[in-house]
Amino acid sequence: MPESRRGALASAGLDPDAVAAVIARTIAEDLAGGEDVTTNATVPADQRSHATFGVRAAGCLAGLDIAAAVIDAVCGPGATFRAAVRDGDRVAAGTVLATVEAPTRTLLTAERTALNLLCHLSGVATATAAWVDAIAGTGAVVRDTRKTTPGLRALEKYAVRCGGGQNHRMSLSDAALVKDNHIAAAGGVRGAFAAVRARAAHLPIEIEVDDLDQLREAIDAGADLVLLDNMSPSTMREAVSIAASHREATGRAVLLEASGGLSLATARAVAETGVDFISVGALTHSSPILDIGLDVVTVS
Repeated sequence: MPESRRGALASAGLDPDAVAAVIARTIAEDLAGGEDVTTNATVPADQRSHATFGVRAAGCLAGLDIAAAVIDAVCGPGATFRAAVRDGDRVAAGTVLATVEAPTRTLLTAERTALNLLCHLSGVATATAAWVDAIAGTGAVVRDTRKTTPGLRALEKYAVRCGGGQNHRMSLSDAALVKDNHIAAAGGVRGAFAAVRARAAHLPIEIEVDDLDQLREAIDAGADLVLLDNMSPSTMREAVSIAASHREATGRAVLLEASGGLSLATARAVAETGVDFISVGALTHSSPILDIGLDVVTVS
């Protein structure tokens, strides 16, 4: 991978080696130890092509440098990739995203991997942007979850950032989230919080609660953040009031995150309750792709 590409990926918060590994696995999956039979049979070995990546529906982009890295990996130093827009840009249908010049054979072999990643990540970014728009002006922030495609978490969470969302924890080790099963195993909210604090004093601790009594217990235990699971907007407003009263009495702020059963149709009503975050697993586990294609324009 060229140093310029590595630098672009690193600047986006991505590990270039990890991206290269994803690309290598997906290309290997596509070839399955063999060759691109159709391309090698129909395309002259010395032919070159000029092609464009174009978007066929309006959306928000993510993954252009990743698609470019696919071209780098498969087509080699004889290929060029020129982006016309940037990740995070919102584009209209028909927009040309990038142009590519490369040997036709390797370009067609790279096509599906580049599009799979670019379409999927742009779909995540587009869905995130829709949620961000839905709650604009409320003060709440859209966040993702760990409900990611195995092996693609860093890329999908990058796409969430491109869409204007915020990442929750990247792994089980960088923050603590005490869920219902942890509470059951530890014998209650206080016991679970105390056990986590004793083991990882440096980490922020979030506790999932199902009702307002558990919320009060989590706040009293010392939680930094409380996840309100499947609560109605009216109950969330009560939760916000409880957290505000605690802050007035103690000077310690406890942030609140809404989760469970949320939809774009209800997003604004939830955000207007005063919660700090809205977590949306569907951003990464259910977003449809953004329709993007690669079209050969000329050959030589």
